[in-house]
Amino acid sequence: MIIVAIGGALGAVARQGVASLVMHYWKGVFPLGTWLINISGSFVIGLFLTLCSERTAISPEWRLLIAVGFIGAYTTFSTFEYETLRLIESGHILSATLYVLGSVLPGLLAVWAGVVAARRLVMVF
Repeated sequence: MIIVAIGGALGAVARQGVASLVMHYWKGVFPLGTWLINISGSFVIGLFLTLCSERTAISPEWRLLIAVGFIGAYTTFSTFEYETLRLIESGHILSATLYVLGSVLPGLLAVWAGVVAARRLVMVF
Protein backbone atom coordinates (compact mmCIF):
# COMPACT_ATOMS: atom_id res chain seq x y z
CA MET A 1 0.00 0.00 0.00
CA ILE A 2 2.85 2.39 0.74
CA ILE A 3 4.28 1.77 -2.73
CA VAL A 4 0.92 2.57 -4.33
CA ALA A 5 0.59 5.68 -2.15
CA ILE A 6 4.03 6.94 -3.19
CA GLY A 7 3.21 6.36 -6.87
CA GLY A 8 -0.17 8.02 -6.37
CA ALA A 9 1.38 11.08 -4.77
CA LEU A 10 3.86 11.42 -7.63
CA GLY A 11 1.11 10.91 -10.23
CA ALA A 12 -1.11 13.52 -8.59
CA VAL A 13 1.72 16.05 -8.53
CA ALA A 14 2.54 15.30 -12.18
CA ARG A 15 -1.13 15.68 -13.12
CA GLN A 16 -1.35 19.05 -11.38
CA GLY A 17 1.88 20.19 -13.00
CA VAL A 18 0.71 19.33 -16.51
CA ALA A 19 -2.75 20.80 -15.90
CA SER A 20 -1.30 24.05 -14.52
CA LEU A 21 1.14 24.40 -17.38
CA VAL A 22 -1.57 23.87 -19.99
CA MET A 23 -4.00 26.23 -18.21
CA HIS A 24 -1.32 28.93 -18.25
CA TYR A 25 -1.09 28.82 -22.04
CA TRP A 26 -4.49 27.49 -23.16
CA LYS A 27 -7.51 29.78 -22.88
CA GLY A 28 -9.99 27.81 -24.99
CA VAL A 29 -13.19 26.08 -23.89
CA PHE A 30 -11.84 22.61 -24.75
CA PRO A 31 -10.32 20.92 -21.65
CA LEU A 32 -6.90 20.46 -23.25
CA GLY A 33 -5.05 19.73 -19.98
CA THR A 34 -7.24 16.75 -19.11
CA TRP A 35 -7.04 15.56 -22.69
CA LEU A 36 -3.22 15.68 -22.75
CA ILE A 37 -3.06 13.91 -19.39
CA ASN A 38 -5.37 11.11 -20.54
CA ILE A 39 -3.53 10.58 -23.83
CA SER A 40 -0.04 10.65 -22.31
CA GLY A 41 -1.20 8.40 -19.45
CA SER A 42 -2.60 5.95 -22.00
CA PHE A 43 0.76 5.86 -23.76
CA VAL A 44 2.72 5.37 -20.53
CA ILE A 45 0.49 2.56 -19.26
CA GLY A 46 0.68 0.79 -22.63
CA LEU A 47 4.45 1.15 -22.68
CA PHE A 48 5.02 0.19 -19.07
CA LEU A 49 2.64 -2.76 -18.75
CA THR A 50 3.88 -4.23 -22.02
CA LEU A 51 7.45 -4.00 -20.75
CA CYS A 52 6.28 -5.68 -17.55
CA SER A 53 4.46 -8.51 -19.30
CA GLU A 54 7.01 -9.13 -22.04
CA ARG A 55 10.16 -8.44 -20.04
CA THR A 56 9.85 -10.15 -16.68
CA ALA A 57 12.78 -8.34 -15.04
CA ILE A 58 10.43 -5.67 -13.68
CA SER A 59 9.37 -6.41 -10.11
CA PRO A 60 5.73 -6.45 -8.94
CA GLU A 61 6.50 -3.49 -6.68
CA TRP A 62 7.38 -1.34 -9.70
CA ARG A 63 4.16 -2.41 -11.39
CA LEU A 64 2.20 -1.24 -8.36
CA LEU A 65 4.15 2.01 -8.08
CA ILE A 66 3.85 2.98 -11.75
CA ALA A 67 0.65 1.40 -13.13
CA VAL A 68 -1.61 1.50 -10.08
CA GLY A 69 -0.17 4.41 -8.13
CA PHE A 70 1.32 6.87 -10.61
CA ILE A 71 -0.90 6.32 -13.67
CA GLY A 72 -3.97 5.78 -11.49
CA ALA A 73 -3.53 9.21 -9.94
CA TYR A 74 -2.20 10.87 -13.10
CA THR A 75 -5.01 10.02 -15.51
CA THR A 76 -8.31 11.74 -15.09
CA PHE A 77 -11.17 9.75 -16.52
CA SER A 78 -13.68 10.96 -13.92
CA THR A 79 -12.64 14.55 -14.65
CA PHE A 80 -13.05 13.81 -18.34
CA GLU A 81 -16.62 12.63 -17.75
CA TYR A 82 -17.48 15.66 -15.59
CA GLU A 83 -16.00 18.13 -18.07
CA THR A 84 -17.92 16.49 -20.90
CA LEU A 85 -21.18 16.87 -19.00
CA ARG A 86 -20.37 20.51 -18.22
CA LEU A 87 -19.72 21.19 -21.91
CA ILE A 88 -23.08 19.61 -22.81
CA GLU A 89 -24.94 21.50 -20.08
CA SER A 90 -23.42 24.80 -21.21
CA GLY A 91 -24.52 24.20 -24.79
CA HIS A 92 -21.09 23.36 -26.23
CA ILE A 93 -22.31 20.16 -27.89
CA LEU A 94 -19.71 20.24 -30.66
CA SER A 95 -16.86 20.69 -28.16
CA ALA A 96 -18.26 17.85 -26.03
CA THR A 97 -18.49 15.56 -29.05
CA LEU A 98 -14.99 16.44 -30.22
CA TYR A 99 -13.68 15.94 -26.69
CA VAL A 100 -15.15 12.44 -26.41
CA LEU A 101 -14.09 11.36 -29.90
CA GLY A 102 -10.74 13.10 -29.58
CA SER A 103 -10.02 11.37 -26.27
CA VAL A 104 -11.21 7.81 -26.73
CA LEU A 105 -9.74 7.14 -30.17
CA PRO A 106 -6.37 8.88 -29.60
CA GLY A 107 -6.21 7.29 -26.14
CA LEU A 108 -6.58 3.86 -27.68
CA LEU A 109 -3.95 4.74 -30.28
CA ALA A 110 -1.65 6.01 -27.49
CA VAL A 111 -1.97 2.71 -25.61
CA TRP A 112 -1.19 0.85 -28.83
CA ALA A 113 1.83 3.13 -29.48
CA GLY A 114 3.07 2.41 -25.96
CA VAL A 115 2.75 -1.33 -26.55
CA VAL A 116 4.62 -1.07 -29.87
CA ALA A 117 7.35 1.09 -28.29
CA ALA A 118 7.75 -1.36 -25.42
CA ARG A 119 8.05 -4.33 -27.76
CA ARG A 120 10.70 -2.54 -29.79
CA LEU A 121 12.59 -1.68 -26.61
CA VAL A 122 12.47 -5.31 -25.55
CA MET A 123 13.97 -6.33 -28.90
CA VAL A 124 16.82 -3.83 -28.46
CA PHE A 125 17.74 -5.10 -25.01
